[in-house]
Order: sequence, then C-alpha cells, then structure tokens
Amino acid sequence: MPRTNEPRIGIHISIAGGLPNAIKRAEVLGCDCLQIFARNPRGWAARDITQVEIREFRDARERAGLWPLVIHSLYLINLAACDPLLLARSRAVFREELERALDLGADYLVVHPGNCGVTSVNVGIATTVESIRIAARGLKLGGASSDAGSAGRKNGLTILIENTAGQGTSIGCRFEQIAEILAVLDDLPVDVCLDTAHTFTSGYDISTEAGLRSTIRAIDRTFGFDRIKVLHCNDSKVPFGSRVDRHQHIGLGHIGEEAFSRLTHNLKFRRVPFILETPVDKERDESWNVNKLRELSGKPGKSVD
Repeated sequence: MPRTNEPRIGIHISIAGGLPNAIKRAEVLGCDCLQIFARNPRGWAARDITQVEIREFRDARERAGLWPLVIHSLYLINLAACDPLLLARSRAVFREELERALDLGADYLVVHPGNCGVTSVNVGIATTVESIRIAARGLKLGGASSDAGSAGRKNGLTILIENTAGQGTSIGCRFEQIAEILAVLDDLPVDVCLDTAHTFTSGYDISTEAGLRSTIRAIDRTFGFDRIKVLHCNDSKVPFGSRVDRHQHIGLGHIGEEAFSRLTHNLKFRRVPFILETPVDKERDESWNVNKLRELSGKPGKSVD
C-alpha cells in the first residue's frame, strides 16, 4: 500500500458478534484504519478470546490492509486513583489490556491519564506514571511504524495518552500535563492521542483559524507534533471551555464544518490517522460521519466490493 498525502480516516467499530466482525464493518464503511474496544468497556470482567478468534481477527485485518489498529482501554480504569483498591484494580486491568492488545497485533492502546480525586494534579501525574510502569513491566512493547505503507506489519505496541476535557478532577486537559507524563516515561513507547472535542472544551479553541494557530503553537511548545500518533476526530455538543465531554456529529457541533476542513487540510495534522468516535442516532450513523469527514478533507470516497 503506497504512502500518500491523503489523511487516513477510520472510526470506532463495534466488536459485537466477535472481533473479526469489526474488520468486516470497517471494510463496509470504507475505512483506512479502525479503533475497537477489545472487551466490554463498561465492566471489569472480560470474556476470554480463543487463539482461533485472535488468528481470524489478525488474518482479516491483514487482508483488509487496515492501519493503524487502535484499541481503546475500558472506561473504568483510573491510573491516577487515590483509592488503593481502585488503583490496584485499574493497574491489573490495564495490564490485561496491554496483553490483549499485543495478542491482537494492535499498533496503539489508548488510555485516559485518570482522575486524581482529592489529591493534587502533581500527585495524580506521578501515580499515572507509576501505574503505566507497573502495568507494562516485562512486556515487549515497541513503537509502531508511522508509515501507512507497512499496513499490517508493525514493530510493536505503543501506549497513547489521550488528552481529556477536564471534567471533574481528570488530569491531562492541559498539554503541559501530557508533556510531563511523556517526559518521565521517555524510556517506554508512550505517545499521544489528541481528541478534538476534548481539546476544544478544555480551552483550546480549534473552531477558529486563529484558535487553531494558537493550539498548534501550544502543541509545538509542549509535547510536539511528532508525539501525536492518532487524532480522535469528534465535534462537540457543548461550548468552548465547558470542560465537559460530549461528542457530536462532524460539523453539527460547536467546532463546526469549517474547523474540520481546516484541520484535515493542515499538513501537521493531515499525516495523523483520523478516527471518529461520533454518536449514532436515527438521522446519522457511522457511514454519515465517515463520508462527511472525507468530504471535508477532500478525500475521495472508497468503493467497496
């Protein structure tokens, strides 16, 4: 698969009916890449996956040429928890997520940095760093290839810290906090997943041309664009700076169509895979959002057999 200047566009896909079905759904939607949950995202327990299902999933993904494969960690994990029981459980389950991501041949595993609760942000960051080290101990992780031409042939799994909207006591809503986590974990394959809705509602106004320029400068002086491996592409149901996480269909929220057109045409962002996490309702589904982002990016639609 040749590398092009076109953005790679995909979406978060359901694994209902088994992991290999996610690949089929991604192909029907004409995706270049995809994100999945590798387990129930809202419960601690996970069903076992057989070696047969793993092999079928990996083979289907290889045939489809989808790159990257991103796995999103379950929502209950809190790597910065101040409660000892929750922290221990979060670390154990994040370890399971890492192991499952390796089994499935994922390129990236996305995780939120966590909520610090009654402790300070600094303590929360230190706890998150320690949690990642404990969970990754002894595992053979490694940086995923940044070249779409290697689709299906990676050299390891990278952990991606996702920026947050800043709701409650969550850490990671300021780029400086993400940069601090990365700096302390510079010996591990840890990079960034940037979410557009979280970026906007946490106080970086990407909805305007001037605001996008300001956000680009903020990225350059903190963790830098080289550390952004995936862009979660979501509009926002809530206004700028509201510090609330509510995703909206592309172009129909407070960020708007023009902003996503600018974003997908900006050379700094265009090289990063765009993965949608948009809602599904009676009027609009996954296909609507994938096609809308393709339209705004100037990327032609895919023909699917």
